[in-house]
Amino acid sequence: MPSMTSPLSPTPAAEPSERFMRTPNLADPDTDRLRASIRQYFLETFDRYESLFQCLANDEAYFIKPIALRHPLIFYFGHTATFFVNKLLLTRLIDQRLDQRLESIFAVGVDEMSWDDLNDAHYEWPTVAEVRAYRNRVRQLVCELIDHAPLQSPIDWRSPWWAIIMGVEHERIHLETSSVLMRQHALKYMRAAEGWEPQADTGGTAPRNEPVRVPAGTVRVGKAFTDPQYGWDNEYGEHTATIESFQASRYLVSNQEFLAFVEAGGYRNHRDWTEEGRQWLAYSQAEHPTFWIKKTQGWSLRLMTREIPMPWSWPVEVNYLEAKAFCNWMAAETGQPVRLPTEDEWYRLYDEAGLRDPDDQPCAANLHLDHGASSCPVDRHAHGDWFDVVGNVWQWTETPTYPFNGFDVHPIYDDFTTPTFDGRHNLIKGGSWISCGNEAVRASRYAFRRHFFQHAGFRYVISHAPAEAPAAYYETDKLMSEYAEFHYGDTYFGVPNFSRALAQRAIDAMGDRPRRRALDLGCASGRASFELARAFDHVTGVDFSARFINQGVQLIQSGQLRYTLTDEGDLVSYKARTLGELGLQDTAGRVDFFQGDACNLKPQFTNYDLVLAANLIDRLYDPARFLDQIHERIVIGGLLVIASPYTWLEEHTPRQAWIGGFKKDAENYTTLDGLHEHLSAHFRLVSAPIDVPFVIRETRHKFQHTLSEMTIWERIA
Repeated sequence: MPSMTSPLSPTPAAEPSERFMRTPNLADPDTDRLRASIRQYFLETFDRYESLFQCLANDEAYFIKPIALRHPLIFYFGHTATFFVNKLLLTRLIDQRLDQRLESIFAVGVDEMSWDDLNDAHYEWPTVAEVRAYRNRVRQLVCELIDHAPLQSPIDWRSPWWAIIMGVEHERIHLETSSVLMRQHALKYMRAAEGWEPQADTGGTAPRNEPVRVPAGTVRVGKAFTDPQYGWDNEYGEHTATIESFQASRYLVSNQEFLAFVEAGGYRNHRDWTEEGRQWLAYSQAEHPTFWIKKTQGWSLRLMTREIPMPWSWPVEVNYLEAKAFCNWMAAETGQPVRLPTEDEWYRLYDEAGLRDPDDQPCAANLHLDHGASSCPVDRHAHGDWFDVVGNVWQWTETPTYPFNGFDVHPIYDDFTTPTFDGRHNLIKGGSWISCGNEAVRASRYAFRRHFFQHAGFRYVISHAPAEAPAAYYETDKLMSEYAEFHYGDTYFGVPNFSRALAQRAIDAMGDRPRRRALDLGCASGRASFELARAFDHVTGVDFSARFINQGVQLIQSGQLRYTLTDEGDLVSYKARTLGELGLQDTAGRVDFFQGDACNLKPQFTNYDLVLAANLIDRLYDPARFLDQIHERIVIGGLLVIASPYTWLEEHTPRQAWIGGFKKDAENYTTLDGLHEHLSAHFRLVSAPIDVPFVIRETRHKFQHTLSEMTIWERIA
């Protein structure tokens, strides 16, 4: 392991290749060849990123924010280099930092998240020369590792080398996002630079757009964790969808096609805008797309380093809110169900167009910087019956980003995607002229806030199918997450899952009794309800808390529950469970959940063969009333199963309402005594009480281990 402070030999810049290098084959069995390709891949990316900053006219341009919601460009110049250091430390390929001050400044701050500090008063930015020198040190460090660190092929996401690949792909993302910021910079801060010339073909009149039928079909996406092609965490897992036939516009929406919306008063008439869109309009005061410039002699278009007369046949570049408003306007004008495509519909279009990931040949699309540093006419690159299914500009979709089944975070970058599972970041598909590496492959899944600008436009679809968004929500409330894990999560210290153990004991106790209807009272998150449904025709779960039963409802509706778990302090891990993983997929149709008060149940909750009251009795405000009336809910010969640790607390039950756990007539009076007193008129105790253990995880290092006493009662009168 090289010391972070050891002198490293100077590393020359990469020799330019004909095309910007694609992501290498990480399964190449020849490790010498693999090292060489990763070295070239790193250096070409590092060099190309630095060359982008040659488009800044002077040092002042680094320190003026292009937009208020992002850092000045000096941050992004240093950020991608710091990213390498941070991830290499986490994989222990290195053991020391290069520059603690710079690496604290350049660590995070890219997407308006709550932890981003965009207040310039809190930063003493280094000079451009300091950052260049720092980048040179990072260049030397990474090359030293590539040349000498132990390497095994294939490289997959468990390999320490994944951090190097991750750093390169991260810099390729910022190659694109930094180019967008430069496009938003004042023109006086920009200049032409070699390798960043826009395409010369500005086209003429845009072709007339028309919808083309996409046949129905099945979409399958998701990567295995052993896949040696680099991917970000949201690409892993499995997703399958059956897509109805729909129509997709042959071309991306051009500047000329969008002009009709502008001239129809689209930005002044708020009828076609969502509420979020109206708020953005009020804030931005936009009257046309942000890169359009209205002059006395006509429209111009702002590119990265210059303005040009409007190329009407190029794709329009807008945010999601503008694209959505256009579709709503077009739907009103035509009477057709016009909208943006879903992510699944885009995949269906991709497959129908017969596309594949880029290889070493020039891209048959305006992609990967193969054709210049700008958009081009929308009718240049045909893909099957359509044009620009990939490339030219990204395409907004209706789908907020969400995790596939089997999603997991990468241990060295656990916040790449999970902060965007908030319903406010929509997926963009297909890539743009500058999208490289992972951005340019079918599996990639990038999402941005709906008011953000990228090199992004859209195509529309015509479909009566609703644009339904898969669930992306992760339960973050600590108590709710603890219960989700308690019910559906891992087992700890060899203690079996409590809900399953109780349900199985209850089922066993039924013997030859009828197994028609069961009631799970105080069902909480609902695991026991599903477990009882293995044996019963129908199970009703009832809990006082709507938040708890919502977890069970989510599982019925989607088959999956997602939640976070506290590891320590503010650090969390992300979990997901499906009914299928628990062998319960066939039970969902036999379970219903209702909010209710166990001490005051509605009349319809009756005629049950079994009532389970797990960890409930010591949480009721009037347990005696519950016990005195519960026989009314159970058929003669049916069973009542009660389990409780008898943790009587006045915050749940007034002291005078406790049914045990106190002195009575100078003698100990236990909860079991109280159960006998209240139940003996209608029930008999079937067998001796038994202790059933359970464990609740609070943090990665703190658990509750508890014994719940289980008693089984048969109704006799």
